[in-house]
Amino acid sequence: MRNLEKFVAAGLLAAASCAGAAFAEDSSLSLEIKDHRFEPGELHAAAGKAITLTIKNLDATAEEFESKPLRIEKVVAGKGQATVHIPALAAGKYSFFGDYHEKTAQGVLIVE
Repeated sequence: MRNLEKFVAAGLLAAASCAGAAFAEDSSLSLEIKDHRFEPGELHAAAGKAITLTIKNLDATAEEFESKPLRIEKVVAGKGQATVHIPALAAGKYSFFGDYHEKTAQGVLIVE
């Protein structure tokens, strides 16, 4: 029975290590909304890696982060913050905009 417990423990440890390694490979990006504009207006990420995008709204009014190519819509409250998880992407340019202030809130995610 002792060997079985060691085998199970080793398997669990290996699985946890693989999961941790996959999570560690995610890219973390930050984006701010100020004066109804995205800062920076251009984000860069590596192809083939998932992205965790943190959006901080410095304006007093809400804004909706939207991207048709990424199929994402996320409302960020005024003076609030939101996190968006983006699966691994192929190389390319992925536009995004602020749905409530589309004329000024424009940006692009460049994946290389």
